[in-house]
Amino acid sequence: MPKVLIADKLSPRAVEIFKARGIAADVKTGLSQAELREIMPGYDGLAVRSATRVTAELLAAAPHLKVIGRAGAGVDTIDVKAATARGVVVMNTPYGNSVTTAEHAIAMMFALARQIPDADASTRAGKWEKNRFMGVELFNKTLGVVGCGNIGSIVADRARGLKMRVIAYDPYLSEKRATELGVEKVELDDIIARADFITLHTPMTDATRNLIDAKAIARMKKGVRIINCARGGLVNEADLLAALQSGHVAGAALDVFEVEPATDNPLFGAPNVVCTPHLGAATTEAQENVALQIAEQMSDFLLTGAVSFAVNMPSLSAEDAARLRPYMALAQSLGAFAGQLTQKNPAEIKAIRIEYEGHAGTLNVKPLTAAVLTGFLTPVLGDVNMVNAPVKARERNMGVSEIAHDTSGDYQTLIRLTIETDRYTRSVAGTLVAGNRPRIVQIKGIPIEADFGRHILYVTNKDKPGFIGRIGTLLAEAGVNIATFQLGRAEPGGDAICLIETDQAIPAELLARIRAIPQVVHADPLSF
Repeated sequence: MPKVLIADKLSPRAVEIFKARGIAADVKTGLSQAELREIMPGYDGLAVRSATRVTAELLAAAPHLKVIGRAGAGVDTIDVKAATARGVVVMNTPYGNSVTTAEHAIAMMFALARQIPDADASTRAGKWEKNRFMGVELFNKTLGVVGCGNIGSIVADRARGLKMRVIAYDPYLSEKRATELGVEKVELDDIIARADFITLHTPMTDATRNLIDAKAIARMKKGVRIINCARGGLVNEADLLAALQSGHVAGAALDVFEVEPATDNPLFGAPNVVCTPHLGAATTEAQENVALQIAEQMSDFLLTGAVSFAVNMPSLSAEDAARLRPYMALAQSLGAFAGQLTQKNPAEIKAIRIEYEGHAGTLNVKPLTAAVLTGFLTPVLGDVNMVNAPVKARERNMGVSEIAHDTSGDYQTLIRLTIETDRYTRSVAGTLVAGNRPRIVQIKGIPIEADFGRHILYVTNKDKPGFIGRIGTLLAEAGVNIATFQLGRAEPGGDAICLIETDQAIPAELLARIRAIPQVVHADPLSF
């Protein structure tokens, strides 16, 4: 039975979902890194929010960990690179708290425009400073939305309802999508120059760190107001403080900070600053939504292999997982076939080309490519799976390309793997028979049909008399039983291939004798 650790506070219904799906779930919150490292070997899954930091050291202490589920959108508390290297899927719930976070950004904008927190404190102190708290309207103001994804698009929609002019910057925002949202698609420099209010809804990356700094602020309108409900560090806090004190920035509303918990921050004493303790996702509905979603996603993965909203591998629905299972077995077997033949000189590999024909060409090929690379790299690297195989291929400068077309040739479905080096180009192709059984149908352009047996002796030879009798005799003398014997040749008397499935592995001494047969060019034992 798979076992999951819930390391941060989640809705109790998450535990109910895990148990109903047949997964054991332990709730242990507030643990130190040392305490987590001590217990992690016992778990297949880890569910977290933002309190637990999933470090490379913690991952190293979790040899059985298969999936990390983040109940929320941001994964900056998880070392995704280290997780990927260890073959651990990292999932999040990008939609579960989108509405809640967007509403908080709008609420912060209102509070900032009308100075509500300061006015509230003043009034409670017995003052009546009506003239002091002169606000501004949102009506007809220009709102610049930086990051127009799930949350930013909702903010844009709500702002349009307030009759604001909305301009948006997002490198992935298409003109069509901008038109659907009713926003003007612009560059970041346009937002900085034109916006009366700027709201940030972009992830924290090396490219977005200090996105709003002194240089950007200097180009903004005098009196601009800045809202950040995304991630601390998008705004350079020291630069923002200076701009608030000078009056160039009229106000800022911040739900996130460079260091959290932010129990002491210079911005707390700055004029016209609204601060909240990372409340963007803090509604009953959002917390329930993300907890239920991550429990379902993790359960689906651990039980069926379905991948939803993973940040480090392609998504794969439960339906796709079931439908693709025989194709993934074929893909991984083809990869393993080629990988075992090239493992002696992996550095020579320049390119890997994978072709999907017929029915295979109509499928979601990303998981199939990951399966091919898993099979191909495992003989050399050992601990490889569908999560880290594409990364390991990139790290080794192996150019991987995919070609998919739904036209059929001799087979209704076909996957062909081609390996290119400076010295040679080799290919192996396979299909499915009886709906789900992988079979080799071509090697180096030579037609040959064989199943992927447990033990296979792969031989390239010259098509000359005496070869079959000699190799059969050697196997018999060594007590190795032949299960199947398949032959293929390019032309009479030319290059030929022999695939011999045996009931036992080929001993090294026997392999040496087979390689000594005059007609043999190459011989290698393979296992599947």
